[in-house]
Amino acid sequence: MRQTNDHLTIQPKILYYGTPVVLISTENEDGTSNLAPMSSAWALGQVVVLGLGAEGQTAHNLRERPDLVINLPTAEQWPAVERLAPLTGRDPVPDHKRGAFRYEPAKFAAAGLRPEPAELVRAQRVAECPLQLEARAVRITPDLHDDFLIVEAHVLRVHADPAVVVPGTQHVDPTAWCPLIYNFRHYFGLGPQLGQSFRSETPVVGVAGN
Repeated sequence: MRQTNDHLTIQPKILYYGTPVVLISTENEDGTSNLAPMSSAWALGQVVVLGLGAEGQTAHNLRERPDLVINLPTAEQWPAVERLAPLTGRDPVPDHKRGAFRYEPAKFAAAGLRPEPAELVRAQRVAECPLQLEARAVRITPDLHDDFLIVEAHVLRVHADPAVVVPGTQHVDPTAWCPLIYNFRHYFGLGPQLGQSFRSETPVVGVAGN
């Protein structure tokens, strides 16, 4: 570990520096559902880009059946996410997961979550998640070392719990919605609001500067 100026030069094993957790549901070959947690996801317009292991069941499913649902849990739902974390839908378990993961075909039941049908895709939604994005993978490319897949998913429909929507609008209420954050392999929620972007269309009161 080398120190330069006021910073240390370090080599962390992972770079999950605080990103939202999503639950990706896909369809297995036999028509059943696979459900997998991930924290490598970001949105640009109506496209969500996902990074996932190339040998997992989610990757296997999306190569053959591009439908998926991107389910966003709340901070309070982290125990359900953690129940899914050591499970894999691949049988046999991939070599790099052996010893730490176990095969589980009934992911929804194992997590204590309830599936519900989607409207435009074959993959199922997670009923308990306040935000659910029905989507279809439109491009799947490997990373430079063929360890991961980069999936570009076009969002077709958004389902939102009324409790997180600004009444009478199409906007998610940022004061009501509290995503689950994966911060260097620890789970967090959000702290108090500090301010808002000049582009925000959902101003709120009670924040310094407003």
